[in-house]
Amino acid sequence: MPSEAEMAEARAKMMAKRPTSNTGGKGTARRKKKAASRGSGAQSDVKLTAALKKLGATNIPGIEEVNLFKEDGKVIHFVNPKVQASIAANTYIVSGPSDTKPLQELLPSIVSQLGMDNISQLQNAMAAQGGAAGGMPGMPEAAEEDDDDDVPDLVDGNFEEVSEA
Repeated sequence: MPSEAEMAEARAKMMAKRPTSNTGGKGTARRKKKAASRGSGAQSDVKLTAALKKLGATNIPGIEEVNLFKEDGKVIHFVNPKVQASIAANTYIVSGPSDTKPLQELLPSIVSQLGMDNISQLQNAMAAQGGAAGGMPGMPEAAEEDDDDDVPDLVDGNFEEVSEA
């Protein structure tokens, strides 16, 4: 039978041969790291595209801006959005970065897009300012009543005779 010293020496040699960490196999600890799951944003994106595909939405190219008018007088403004439409479902999808701005901030370029209710909101906003600020920003000042000197008065009769005199 080997002595205690020989036994300790043999154990030290065995420990030196053995690797410091076990990475698998029998007798090792279980893995504690959880597998990373996909983010909920990516999952909702996949669901959204699947729903759009069911609707049969098609891309509409060439749209530079989209403005959605809210009842409180604010405008949701999209610049270069991705616009899709499903005519059969009467559905339009507008996606992309957006800003919510007051109507007065977008005024000079947005006047052609205003509906009747938006025009009344604009008139109410101008009445609330009451001309103290000199009108809306970006809008020209209202012409005074004395500026009609350059328009000639209408004359009865022959216009050529009046113009020669």
